Amino acid sequence: MQKKRAESFFRKFWNLLWKDESLKGWIFSIIFLFVFIKFIFFPVLNLATGTELPLAIVESCSMYHKGNVFSNFDNWWGKHDSKYSVFSIDQNKFSDFTFRRGFSKGDILFIIRAKPEKLEVGDVIIFDARPNYPNPLIHRIINIKQEDGNFVFSTIGDNNNGQLSVEKEIPEDTLVGKAVFRIAPFIGWGKLIFYDWRNPLSERGFCEEN
Repeated sequence: MQKKRAESFFRKFWNLLWKDESLKGWIFSIIFLFVFIKFIFFPVLNLATGTELPLAIVESCSMYHKGNVFSNFDNWWGKHDSKYSVFSIDQNKFSDFTFRRGFSKGDILFIIRAKPEKLEVGDVIIFDARPNYPNPLIHRIINIKQEDGNFVFSTIGDNNNGQLSVEKEIPEDTLVGKAVFRIAPFIGWGKLIFYDWRNPLSERGFCEEN
């Protein structure tokens, strides 16, 4: 009897979730997906990746390369080589870095835990830059050193003309994660469009190369 009741319940549940095209069915599906994503999908993803921010929407143009996924690396490097030569990074070395073609505002990145001892020059990390910046920054490591047994990182944005003051000395305890690959270009604009207008005029809209 209990087995039949369970089967009947799940049959009704399934029909309401996927087959019922009435207003009630649509509302139920939306609520179910919200609950599933918030209380099941993301907690499991957080546990698997080891970070509280497994998916990150890029909110600025600081890592943009002209053309985004179709950018010409050689052309880009010709405009930016002097910025990296100061840190003994040449074109051959940079070409082996992750995200050698950068990424753009609105891209969604997959993030994993950033283990300080495993990070290398060229990796793209996310770090907490408060109180100067309300949201974490996503930039490329250009130098790593140790002080009193702790790692200290220095980063730069591929599309920035120089370093920000907050990224010259980044303590390991401010690391949020390490970006490993781009899930989808521009999809994050579905969220950004609702508050991008709050940014200064020079920071709104799509990216341009500096």
